[in-house]
Amino acid sequence: MKSTFKYALTAAALFACKFAGAQATKAPAYPLITHTPYFSVWSFTDELNESTTNHWTGKHQSLLGLIKVDGETYRFMGKQPVSYRTLVPAGEEQPHSVKYTETDPGKGWEETGFNDKNWKTGMAPFGDDANQAKTVWTGRDLWIRRTFTFTKTDINKLILRLRHDDEADVYLNGEKINHSDGANGDLQAIELGKSAINKLRDGENVLAMHCVNTGGGAWLDAGFAEEVEPAEYEGLKDAKQTSVVITATRTIYKFKAGKTDLELTFTSPLLMDNLSLMARPVSYITYNVKANDGKTHNVQVYVGASADLARNKPTQEVTASKTISNGLSILKTGTKEQPILKKRGDDVRIDWGYFYVAAPVTEKASQYITNDNQAVGSFAGNVKTGPIEEGTSVFLNTVIPFGKVGAAPVEKFVELGYDDVYSIQYFGKNLRPWWNQNGNQTIVGQLKQAAADYKATVAKCKAFDTKIYNEAAAAGGAEYAKLCAIAYRQTIAAHALVRSPQGELLFLSKENFSNGSINTVDITYPSAPLFLVHNPDLLKGMMNGIFYYSESGKFSKPWAAHDLGTYPQANGQTYGEDMPVEESGNMVLSAAAIAKAEGNAAYAKKHWKTLTTWVNFLVKDGLDPANQLCTDDFAGHLARNANLSLKAINGIGAYAMMADMLGDKATATKYRAIAKDYVGRWMKMADAGDHYSLVFEKPDTWSQKYNLVWDKMLKLNLFPQSVYDREIKYYLTKQNEFGLPLDSRKTYTKSDWIMWTGSLTSDANDFKALVGPIYKYATETPTRVPLSDWHETTNGRQVGFQARSVVGGYWMKVLEKKWDKKK
Repeated sequence: MKSTFKYALTAAALFACKFAGAQATKAPAYPLITHTPYFSVWSFTDELNESTTNHWTGKHQSLLGLIKVDGETYRFMGKQPVSYRTLVPAGEEQPHSVKYTETDPGKGWEETGFNDKNWKTGMAPFGDDANQAKTVWTGRDLWIRRTFTFTKTDINKLILRLRHDDEADVYLNGEKINHSDGANGDLQAIELGKSAINKLRDGENVLAMHCVNTGGGAWLDAGFAEEVEPAEYEGLKDAKQTSVVITATRTIYKFKAGKTDLELTFTSPLLMDNLSLMARPVSYITYNVKANDGKTHNVQVYVGASADLARNKPTQEVTASKTISNGLSILKTGTKEQPILKKRGDDVRIDWGYFYVAAPVTEKASQYITNDNQAVGSFAGNVKTGPIEEGTSVFLNTVIPFGKVGAAPVEKFVELGYDDVYSIQYFGKNLRPWWNQNGNQTIVGQLKQAAADYKATVAKCKAFDTKIYNEAAAAGGAEYAKLCAIAYRQTIAAHALVRSPQGELLFLSKENFSNGSINTVDITYPSAPLFLVHNPDLLKGMMNGIFYYSESGKFSKPWAAHDLGTYPQANGQTYGEDMPVEESGNMVLSAAAIAKAEGNAAYAKKHWKTLTTWVNFLVKDGLDPANQLCTDDFAGHLARNANLSLKAINGIGAYAMMADMLGDKATATKYRAIAKDYVGRWMKMADAGDHYSLVFEKPDTWSQKYNLVWDKMLKLNLFPQSVYDREIKYYLTKQNEFGLPLDSRKTYTKSDWIMWTGSLTSDANDFKALVGPIYKYATETPTRVPLSDWHETTNGRQVGFQARSVVGGYWMKVLEKKWDKKK
């Protein structure tokens, strides 16, 4: 026995060595600062100094990095974003009077000489949100005429700043200058051509707009600006990036900057076994510098951060300050307005609370505040700056002296933190963040503790990263493990962690770039595997609010709600349509998965009455679902959806499993019999010869049957092995270059579902064959945004969605291996 044990340990050690340094080296976008849907900064290019850093939505949140070596300056992070000088303010910048009508005005309404005296007078902007719009508009069509005075000047690039919801046409002095389809959530910068510049008159001008509200929100606002190029500084060079590695909690860059080598590490310590650490809104940026020529060199490192990290729009005024406290030198910025939890929506960033940059006093860092255009010059060009405390152009600057640096590496770090004061509004009550749930903590205290814990925390992150990678590699191979490394921080940082007024943990997701819902059940369900592997309490935190919504009587329907509101306001479902079978099945299966993970059904018992109501609905309506919304309805609603039926059948079987765990044998027997009966009927209705159909009794259709996976994972033993084998064999004939299509209607796919579909097979080669194209997508997609779970299998382009938590579903294979070990 001893010799066998010794051999096993040796094999395990060799395996760990093989994979410990492998990790991911390419991603659609690179996570830098990742904590919540609001505190989230990414690089959208392979070279860190190739572009401005962004929030996951794509809006600029500029971080700049420079290193000075013996007086020569190299840029290693970010680029200065272009800025805009307002020529004609939009309503969001400066409310103004316009003429408008909601009745078709006929031909010529856009011309300068049109008589609009019978039109109404209102203040811009127009929209359906009374808290933000100056004139409420909820109808279908809106025509606006705005007269403004302009003094003719030379214009470098004329920018139309337009926010529209939905389709909009814009005219300047009678000439159409822009058409925009769909909707956006902000004043989008649209560059106009020379003809538009020439159309601007010295004196009176007319801006005319028509917007069509096709459903959902409504908004119309516009103005003009000039693009201002950032200042360039003679002698500023770009450092040469030599590598990048992405691990679960870190992104590590290496650069050659003249006669020095720089290793730059971004660490967001999202360790799920320590909620206090995971919830602490502090990331580290570590600088490790050494000479590469055997000599010593005088080195300084600069990090700059835009006030955009603390506001939704660059037009919002901010304040900034510098202090020394608790052994830290600290810069702080936030909006003047501080509209705590006032705004909700999808393409929205935080504009309350405060962003911090902190460095230990022992590092002797110099900190100061400039406007945006002075930031680089203050370090690279020795440009003098005056004190700035407020305005719309504010940049936080930190310079760290490294002194004389030789062959021995010198390491220093800064902290980036965010105090959002209140994170979530939950049924009318504002909830503090988890780290300050009792109101007795301060962000400065968190920054101080993070600084004291720096070495220990980084060591924990390194060990965790190796563990994450090795587990995934052992379960599904190297490419699978790299995908998990890319997806880890994205999954967790799409949530906010708070405690409910009832004392329960709430881990509330934002449905990023989908519709902005909070705590969407069909976002919880696909993300579940990651949390089942590492901390099932976080999955409970995604379910507690939905249970409360039903059990409090606030949601009285006999199925589970779709969501709790629109992020960050969790005051009740705002999505316009229910998903009865989808969400009920999701909740029941998630409860059963928690029971499996914990080895008991205590959590299910707490909510047994509600689960029973939902399961009885599945029994009634789940086998052959009517035409209703489901999570995969991108190509339209479906009746008789075979994959949705699978969810209901497995949900019924999972309920029987939980009843058995609770000792209720009669209930277990009853519902297992129903599930088994439904399996036979399902196989007949979905039978399409060499596969099972997308829609019952339509053999010319097919779909991924990813919902089948819980039969295997929970050991329900409802479906015969032949169902699995037939489907996998068929899928392998349907793959495209970048993955297996979701179903026969379109060629796009959902990568989280492919991971579940791949987990239907026990053949490692088949799994890798299905996962390989996802890895190809992640490393070759031309769409450079945080990992999208919805992409086109023919060309690898994003179809929709980005930065969503559903990529936590990638861990299904790891979960399978973990549960199999428990046998």
